Amino acid sequence: MFDFIRANQMDIMLALCAACCTMALMLLFTRFLQTRRKWILICQELVVMFLLGFDREAYIYSGNLTRMGYVMVRVSNFMVFFLTSAVVLCFNTYLMDWFLERKNIVKMPKRLIFTAVGSVCGMIIVVISQFTGWIYYIDGQNRYFRGNLFLIAYIVPIICPLIQYSVIAQYRKIFSRMMFIGLNLYIFVPIIMALIQLKAYGLSLVNMSLVLMSVGLYIFTYLDINDEVERVHRLELDNLQEARKSMERLFEQTASVMVTAVEKRDPYSKGRAARIADKAGRLAERTGHDENWCNNIRYAAMLHEAGLAALPDKLIAAGGEELKKMKAATGEELLSYISEYPWLAETLHSLNEHYDGSGYPDGLKAEEIPEMSRMIAIAEGFDSLMSAGKDHSALPYTVAREEMLKKAGTLYDPALLEQLKMILDAENEVAEQAADFTVVKELECGNYRDRITGGIEVSETESRISFKCESVKEAGEFSEPAIVLFDAFDRHVHSNEMSIGETHYMEYGELWFDGHYVCTAARHIEAETSGEAGEDDGRYLITAGRYEDHIRIVLEHAGKKTELCVVLPDSTRSSYIGLTGENCRISEIEIEKTGRHYAEGDIPRLADKVSFINRLVSDIPNVQVNRFRSAYSEGIPLKNETKVIFHSMSLPTSHLVWHCPHLFIYSSKDGRQGGEGYREYAVIKLDGENDSPLDIENSFVMKKGADFPGWEEWKDRNREGLEYELNFRRKGNKLRFTMENLGIAIENTTILPEDAGEVYAALTGDQCAFTDIRIKQG
Repeated sequence: MFDFIRANQMDIMLALCAACCTMALMLLFTRFLQTRRKWILICQELVVMFLLGFDREAYIYSGNLTRMGYVMVRVSNFMVFFLTSAVVLCFNTYLMDWFLERKNIVKMPKRLIFTAVGSVCGMIIVVISQFTGWIYYIDGQNRYFRGNLFLIAYIVPIICPLIQYSVIAQYRKIFSRMMFIGLNLYIFVPIIMALIQLKAYGLSLVNMSLVLMSVGLYIFTYLDINDEVERVHRLELDNLQEARKSMERLFEQTASVMVTAVEKRDPYSKGRAARIADKAGRLAERTGHDENWCNNIRYAAMLHEAGLAALPDKLIAAGGEELKKMKAATGEELLSYISEYPWLAETLHSLNEHYDGSGYPDGLKAEEIPEMSRMIAIAEGFDSLMSAGKDHSALPYTVAREEMLKKAGTLYDPALLEQLKMILDAENEVAEQAADFTVVKELECGNYRDRITGGIEVSETESRISFKCESVKEAGEFSEPAIVLFDAFDRHVHSNEMSIGETHYMEYGELWFDGHYVCTAARHIEAETSGEAGEDDGRYLITAGRYEDHIRIVLEHAGKKTELCVVLPDSTRSSYIGLTGENCRISEIEIEKTGRHYAEGDIPRLADKVSFINRLVSDIPNVQVNRFRSAYSEGIPLKNETKVIFHSMSLPTSHLVWHCPHLFIYSSKDGRQGGEGYREYAVIKLDGENDSPLDIENSFVMKKGADFPGWEEWKDRNREGLEYELNFRRKGNKLRFTMENLGIAIENTTILPEDAGEVYAALTGDQCAFTDIRIKQG
C-alpha cells in the first residue's frame, strides 16, 4: 500500500488539490448554508488545497539546485508547516461557529479559544523556526531534513484536535448524528496518519488525509443540512396536519351543535345522526376510500337532517313525504353556505334519489347518483328500520335486513348494500355471541311477568344458569321464580300483537321449579320431579341443552330436582330462556357453558322428527337444513363443466328471503365441508347475496329480470318447492358459476389459488330441504 502511494504520490496530491478547488467553487455558489459558515468552509478547502499543493511542490523541487528550486523548496516547506496549524485554526473556527449559532443554549467553551490561540502560536513557531532550524532545515543540496525539535510541529496538529474532540464529546447533543460522525473522522483520521507518518518518512499521509477529511466535512455538512431541511419540512407538515385537525375539530363541534339543535326539535332523532355517520363511515372504509373521504362522508351523514332545524314544529309533527322533501331542500340551502365543503350540499341534494331512477329531485339512477348520497341513503335506511319512530317501533336486525334486501336495485345500490350488510352481519353475530353474558344481573318482579330478562340461548352446548331469589311478598301472596321458554329475533319476550309479528315471537311454555308447567306452542312437555325439599338457601340452578327439536331442562332448588323434556314444533326454531317470577327479587344471575355437547340419544325422543326429505334420492343423499347452515350436502367435485340440479323447498316455518339454498365452494382433503385442510373460496345465497371471504377474489353479479315476481311471491314459490339448476365451469384457476331462477340471475367468477387442487361445491341454507340431487359432469 505504502509503495503504491509513494509511486503515485504526485498524481494523488494533484487530484486531491483539484477536488479541494472544486469543493471551494461549489461552496461559493451554494445557497443552503449560512454565509459565515460557507466562507469558513471555503477558507478550509483553500487552505488544505494550498497545503497539499505546496507539499507537492516541495517534493518536486527537492534537490533542484536552480534558483527556482532554491526558492520553491524553502517557500513550499514553510507553507506546509504554517498551513498545517492554519487547518487546525479553520476547523476550530468552524466549531466556534456552531456554538455562536447556539449562544442562547450553550456558552462558547474556553477550550476552543485556547485551541485558537495554540494554532496561532504554532504558526509563529514555524516562522521562528525559519531562523533557528528547530523544526527542519535545508542542506547544501537543497534537500529538506527534520530538525532536532521536529516533534514540536506535531503539538498543534495532534494536541489541539484532541482538545477539540473533548468539546465535541461534551456537547454531543448539539450536533446531529451525521455531523458527529464527520467531525470525529476529521479529527482522528489525520492524527492516525500523523502517527503512521512518523515511521513512513517521505510520504505526505497527514496532508492528504486532511484534504480527504475536508472534502468529507463538506459532504457531511451537506447531508446534515439535508436532514435539517427534511426535519423542518416534517415539522411544517406536522403543523399543517395539526392545523387541519384543529379545523376538523372545530367543524365537528359546530356540526355537533347543529345536530343537537335538530335533536331538540325531534325526540326520535336523538343519536340518529351519529349512528348513520358511523355506518356510512365504515361502509366507505370497507369500499377502499381514503381517510379524508371517509371523514367527509361522516360529516355529510351527521348533517343530512340539518334542514329540520329551520322547519316549523307543525310540519315536523305532521311528518310524511312533505316533511322529507322540505327537510332535504332546506338542509341543502343551509349547507350551501359552507363553501369550503361544497360536497355537503351536493350530497344532500341527491339523498332522495333512487337507484332505479324513481327518486327526486333529478330522477338520477345508478352511478349517476353521487356515491356519498348512495352510501348515506343505505345507512339511513338501516337505521330508520332499527330505530323507533313516532309511527313505528324498532325492528330486530334480521327483519330490517330482509326489508333492505328487498329494496336492493330499486331504492338502494345493491353492491354497496351488500357491503354494509356484511359489516352489520358480522357486528350482529358478535352481539348475539355476547348476548348471554350481557343479561341483567338483577331484577325485581311484582306482578307475574312484569319484568323478564333477555333471552339466554339454549343450544347444543349445555348452559348452566344460577341465581339467588328472595321473596318480596306481602302476607298471603304467592312468591316464586319462573321460566319463559320462547323464540324471538330480538331475544326478548313480547306481549303486544305488533311486536309479536315484527320479532316473529313464539312462546313454547312456562316452567316452575316445583315441576308445574304451561305448554303453549311446544308440541309436548314432560316433567319428572325427584328429591325431598330441604333447607332453602335461596339458590336456584338451571341446566339446559338441546338436540334438534328436543330440549332438556333440569331445575334444582333446595334439594328438589325437576327434569323436563320440551318438544319444539320443529328443529328450525331457536330457543331462549327468560327469567321472571312473582313477588320476588332475582339477583346474582350467572351464566356459563359446561362444555357438554348434546348428540343423538342424549335426550329421550318423545315425538317423531318433522321430515321433508322422504322423497326420491338421486346421486347424493337428500339434506334438510333446519336452521342456519345446520347441515350440508356431500361435497360435489367441480370438473371442467359441472351441472347440479335439485328440488328445493323452504320449510313451512320459513319467512325470510334467505330461507333458501346457499352454495359453498371450497377445497378439503376429504371433500367434506369443514373437513381436514378446509379452505373456503365462495359462499353465495341463492336469493342473490354474496357472503364470500374477502381474501379470495370473487366477481359477483346479481340481476333481477322482468319476470321477477316480487319477494313475497318469491318466498311463497320457494315454500311450495321448485327446481334449481346450478352451472359450474372451471378453466385453470378460474371457476365460473351461473344460475337463473324466478327472475334472479346470479353470475360469479372465483379466482382460485394456484394450489387449490380439487375443488368442491356443497349445498346448505336456512330452513330448507333438498331432494333429488342430480350431478352431471361434462
